[in-house]
Amino acid sequence: MNEPQLLRISHVGVRGVVGPGLTASHVLDFASAFGTFLAPKVPVVLGRDTRASGVMIREGVIAALLATGHDVIDLGVVSTPVIQHTISRIGAGGGVSIGASHNAAEWNALKFFGPNGIYLSTAEASELLDIYHLKKFDFVGWTEVGKLCLQDNAIDPYLDDLAQVFDLESLRQFKVLVDCCNGTSALILRRMKERFGLNLILINEKTEGVDFAHDPAISRETVGLQLAPLMQPVAADAGFLFDADSDRVAIATEEGNPVSEEMILPILADYVLPRVPGRLVITNISTTALVEEVASRHGAKVVRAPVGRQAAIDALTGYRPEQVALAGEGTGAVMMPQFRFVYDGIASMLAILSMMAERKARLSEIVDAYPRYSMLKGQLPFASRRLPELLMEIQMAYSDGRVTSIDGLRVDWPDRWFHVRVSQTEPVVRVICEQRGDPPIALFEDLMGRVRSYV
Repeated sequence: MNEPQLLRISHVGVRGVVGPGLTASHVLDFASAFGTFLAPKVPVVLGRDTRASGVMIREGVIAALLATGHDVIDLGVVSTPVIQHTISRIGAGGGVSIGASHNAAEWNALKFFGPNGIYLSTAEASELLDIYHLKKFDFVGWTEVGKLCLQDNAIDPYLDDLAQVFDLESLRQFKVLVDCCNGTSALILRRMKERFGLNLILINEKTEGVDFAHDPAISRETVGLQLAPLMQPVAADAGFLFDADSDRVAIATEEGNPVSEEMILPILADYVLPRVPGRLVITNISTTALVEEVASRHGAKVVRAPVGRQAAIDALTGYRPEQVALAGEGTGAVMMPQFRFVYDGIASMLAILSMMAERKARLSEIVDAYPRYSMLKGQLPFASRRLPELLMEIQMAYSDGRVTSIDGLRVDWPDRWFHVRVSQTEPVVRVICEQRGDPPIALFEDLMGRVRSYV
């Protein structure tokens, strides 16, 4: 396996397998570029997830930021949402999150934020990449080197923010089973139990950086293997599975049925839209068409953007804040208006529990009330430069559909659609097909066969 398969440098940031892909040199150069990109001498917030390689990467990021003249506020092991809340709360000039979210333990990544905890726009990310590639870093003299401050109390202010939005006392009625996947959600939820008395049963809660109990994939399949079988034995009212960074979440019903991660955004749209003035739901072109049905019930409109968090931020900044009801992906990552620009799985969990409390409904009743959409997802290793040729072949084969080409190739018909694209975070080509009702098996198999012949 060659290096391009182990390292991904893009507008999303840098992500790779630590050692053969992502090296200390990459870390130092990217952090130096970010320190150069930021306004001079602004404080920078830093945090990391539980991965073992995070300690090494932390040292490189701190050294580079101090060398470019910035004070660094190190929060230790915290989730990305906690980092973003902290940036906004203290008025920092930016932040860095060390963590690879849904990737396996050998992976790690750097995610960058500007003022107010906002992901970098495409234009800002392009500027950062230019600085990185040119290696023109603004290192300061020894008398101007920044200072390091360690803070270990960032979770409580974050919980204070959540408590201002959700009636946590009303959620004590539920027994909730949570798979923490050895990640940052364990630290947050333990503290939430202590402070607010929620009845949370935590599994895989040991913070572990080498051997996760299972891959931190937020998918129906992972929920079905790891979380759903335990729901009825412990008599839980709802089940939640987080990735290592706790910015994504998937669910299981009280009956022990796993629910697709694609359902998180439609459910939260149904909950949020009646409560806010905004009539726009922003998502990407890989997300379930159910979100259009839910939005239309509330007189709202769906705006679709390319896949990727930079693209979502670009789309958000095209509207006034009060126009947007919520934004999210089909990965279980959702931003609600009260916590704008923050993908937060913990907040999503609290919103779903609040929905159950207010409707006096079981989670299975809420899920089963939506029309059935069936989605098939596949991926294949990407080691080919023939992607344009592949997409042209597929477009010609399905020329009777409506084509969208803002990110790979998406083709729509009234009751089904597919999307083929190269991942920004993993060295794979992704194929997604969805149909109202039964799964589009023949369409999916044909597309996977065509992709396989190229890769």
